[in-house]
Amino acid sequence: MKKSLIQLLVMISLIFSDGILSADINKGKEKSVTCVACHGENGISVSPIWPNLAGQHLQYLKSQMLEFRKGQNGKRNNPVMYGITITLSDDDIESLAMYYSSLDKSVGLTKDEYLVKGQSIYRGGNLKYKIQACIACHGPNGQGNLPAGIPVLSGQHALYIEQQLKNFRSGARSNDPNKMMRNVAHRMTDDEIRSVAEYIQGLY
Repeated sequence: MKKSLIQLLVMISLIFSDGILSADINKGKEKSVTCVACHGENGISVSPIWPNLAGQHLQYLKSQMLEFRKGQNGKRNNPVMYGITITLSDDDIESLAMYYSSLDKSVGLTKDEYLVKGQSIYRGGNLKYKIQACIACHGPNGQGNLPAGIPVLSGQHALYIEQQLKNFRSGARSNDPNKMMRNVAHRMTDDEIRSVAEYIQGLY
């Protein structure tokens, strides 16, 4: 039932976003063969330094691949992903996004020592340093916001989340609309980043 609903939403999203239905999940699954080494057969990555893709919002997956494809001219330059995405057509990217968004996402765990602090930051932010609560955009269970292009965080690897927050903080990653993530991350300490990343890993 859940997968059927996801696939229906995917099709509706395609109709209203591009007006064409040339991409399809089966093609995406075929194209995903080159992604398996890092992101796993079912979109669950084999290493915590690489993101889980399963269950991520279609439009977010698509936008990130398009950004990677820009290479040094984009706002999320990654040599490995550039080398992969430069070979993909728009249709390939659409198909891959459809495929990964249709998969069941992972469920992770939060380490006990990070639970209290991580939950506090995620749900309440840090008013003293004007750190906005993550819950405001990503939701109470880390499901993000599909229409707004805000990604699913629930079950994502803590190490990957930690690195992305540090990338936003340093400016190495700058593809966040209106500097939303950079404005938050640059006020966070390493300990706060680690704690909230570990908390996010256990959200579901």
